[in-house]
Amino acid sequence: MSISRRKALAIVGGGTIVAATAASGLFAATRRPERALAPWSGAGEPMEPRRNALSYAILAPNPHNRQPWLVELEGSNTIILHRDTERDLPETDPHARQLTIGLGCFLELMTIAAAQTGHAVDLDVFPDGESGPVAVARFRDGASPDPLFAHVLERRSCKEPYSDRAVPNEMITQLGPLADIRTDPQEVAAIRELTWQAFRVEIFTPRTMQESVDLMRFGKSEINANPDGIDLGGPFLEALMLAGMLSREAQSDPNSTGFKEGVRMYQEMLHATPAYAVLTTPGNARSDQIEAGRRWLRLNLTTTALGLSLHPVSQALQEFAEMKPHYDEAHRLLAEAGHTVQMLGRLGFGPTVPPSPRWPLETRIIDG
Repeated sequence: MSISRRKALAIVGGGTIVAATAASGLFAATRRPERALAPWSGAGEPMEPRRNALSYAILAPNPHNRQPWLVELEGSNTIILHRDTERDLPETDPHARQLTIGLGCFLELMTIAAAQTGHAVDLDVFPDGESGPVAVARFRDGASPDPLFAHVLERRSCKEPYSDRAVPNEMITQLGPLADIRTDPQEVAAIRELTWQAFRVEIFTPRTMQESVDLMRFGKSEINANPDGIDLGGPFLEALMLAGMLSREAQSDPNSTGFKEGVRMYQEMLHATPAYAVLTTPGNARSDQIEAGRRWLRLNLTTTALGLSLHPVSQALQEFAEMKPHYDEAHRLLAEAGHTVQMLGRLGFGPTVPPSPRWPLETRIIDG
């Protein structure tokens, strides 16, 4: 997640002249965290087929940009995927359900990228149960390219207000096999209110809020050093940091102006949403969560191909105690009895946004 220049303007009000001055010239020209963004431009450089596929897979969406994947390369054709438990989110994702969905996104993107070089991937998910690897992937010849590959480097999670333009029926039909698209005005209003109230629970529960604050990366140096979590960068935001208008301390204090304005801006964003995408599964086993991630990745690529924006707003699906009333309401509104809502996302037409930082592929490969 990142804060846009528009949001920052609202947060600091009259201090923007100072920030705009500081963000000019040479300072602005040097604020892009090139090292943290290099995996996007380096994906697909000539390399061994498994590494080629992995260079794209590390660009997959995942909760809080934790990038919870570690891989072993075994023999000449096998990848073993593990969840990096050091990247867990114990407060907001105590059962690692959302992280497992992120690993499903990784596997699907890896499979799509492998097909581009003619390789099919046979997946064995949780072959040894939850105590073992997430998946064993075996590459073999025989795959045709997937049309969605063309949109891999354009894919984003757009965390900005969307226009009030309705999602056309023909697009809803195209998305139908991947998710349940909700556009009825009354339903949309109810889901908007649910997402707002669930956000408030997360943001005003000290331990869950602190989990996010601890993952904030302030400015180019922090982002390059730790290219995961919640990146707060760019010339304008760094100027605000230099001016003392944006800080980790302020983001931890519900009484600070920055905190209050950030909450107000998040509410504005949530309410600028014309439609929602809902992804459910009949069960909630680890295999269901992996499958949900694979579908979400394809949904995200398909929305990109259609010129639509998608942004997960799954606070109501988090499984910590204070969220339970909203979790129950989300399932009442969005799922058949007994089914699990795995993902909930804002859907609409939003602005173009930059990519999120990523750890280099080399840091995600381990020795067996």
